[in-house]
Parts: sequence; structure tokens; C-alpha cells
Amino acid sequence: MSNIHPTAIIEDGAKIGENVTIGAYTYIGKNVVIGDGNVIDTHTLIDGYTTIGKNNHIFSHATIGSVPQDLKYNGEKSELVIGDNNKIREYTLINPGTEGGGMITKVGSNNLLMGYVHLGHDVIMGDNCILANGATLAGHVELGNYVVIGGLTPVHQFVHIGDFAMVAGASALSQDVPPYCLAQGNHAILRGLNLTGLRRHIDRGEIDSLKIAYKELFEQGNPLQDTSKKLATSSESESVKNLVNFIMNSKRGIPFERENK
Repeated sequence: MSNIHPTAIIEDGAKIGENVTIGAYTYIGKNVVIGDGNVIDTHTLIDGYTTIGKNNHIFSHATIGSVPQDLKYNGEKSELVIGDNNKIREYTLINPGTEGGGMITKVGSNNLLMGYVHLGHDVIMGDNCILANGATLAGHVELGNYVVIGGLTPVHQFVHIGDFAMVAGASALSQDVPPYCLAQGNHAILRGLNLTGLRRHIDRGEIDSLKIAYKELFEQGNPLQDTSKKLATSSESESVKNLVNFIMNSKRGIPFERENK
């Protein structure tokens, strides 16, 4: 059985799973699908073609699935898909996709979105990410797994952030951050590896290989693409291969200080 407050408004057509709690004055639109075990607190709005998995907790005054903040949006049937076991804190805003970006916004599982976080249209987020208060992702941003973004940090549209990367609080990010790296500043540049995060999840040998690769890539003044291609064939480390493949495929470039400056 679900626990739905009598003041909540659930439009005809909405699909609500089992053991769902919906708080007072919450609105659920007609095209919304909510899986089992979710907790949706008071004064929350969930609308659009939004599908939410299992066992998420959406805190009060969040707005999920409202019309994208994109002047090109013309009412197309775009989607928002959210996975399982996420914590979406107060006043978070998540928009669905648009025709110009694949028609879908995706949020994985086991993520923590703190208060006032914004995920723009066509954002793709992996699993186990943490976005601190006021982190703001523009449209088409892509995040890998285990990404951490500090509070009050805006991320420019179309930026990609790789697995296990971290962007420090109060930064402003306009270029891609490779996996395993730490970026900080306004505008943010690479400051090294995200060693604290890596030590929690990655083998020591892989971390040592990443340290060597990072120095070759960013601290010796050699052309970045040439060094990436060399490491892609010479390194036996899967983590290093992931790092250099990300760099070679980057569309917005990698923000780091070159030695010749």
C-alpha cells in the first residue's frame, strides 16, 4: 500500500508503484511513472514524460520534469528518466530532454543532488555522483560515474566530465574534465588527480600508473594529443587508456596550464 496525503494531486493516467509515500500538496502529472518504494515529500512537482525508478527520496519543493529552459523547445514529447536510490534534495530542478539533444535527460542510480541543484535539458548523469548545493549543469552536459561537483559551481553546456573526476566548489567549468582528475578555479583548470576519490575505489597500481601518465600529459610541455596517442598504445593500465581515450575524443578541449605560458 502507498501512503498518499489527501491534499496531493495525482492526475488521471499517472502510474504509482507500491509502497510510495507522497506528501502534502504535491502534484503528479498524468504522464508520470513512479516506481516502488519512492518517498516524495511535501510541495513537490513532478510533471512531463517522467519515469522514476525505485527507492528514491525526493525532498520538498523539488521540480522534476517541467518544461526545458530552452527557447528552441516547441512542446515535443521529450523524456526524463531517473534511476534508483537517488536522493534529490530541496528545490532541485531537473528538466527533460529536447529535440536538439536526443529527446531525453537521464539520471542514473545512487546519486546525491543537494539543495538547489539544476540539471538542464539533455543532461546525462551516471551513477554514484554527488552534486553539492547550488551546482548548476547547463544543457547537454554529460557526467560519468562517481563524479563530485562542489557547491555553487556552474558547468557550461556540452561539457563532459569523466568517471571519478571532481570539480571544486565555486568553480566555473567551460571545458571537459578527464576521468580521475581534479579541476578548480574560475575558469576551472586541472589541478592534479582526484586522489582522495581514487583511493576509495581504484587499485594502488592503477593510481601509480595514472600519476605517471598525468605528468607526461600535463606537466612536461609535450603536445597533448601526441602524448595521448603514445600512451594509448604503450600503457597496459586500463585507467590510463580510459584517461587518454577521453582526451582524444574531447570536443571542448581540456583546461590545463601549458608550460610555455
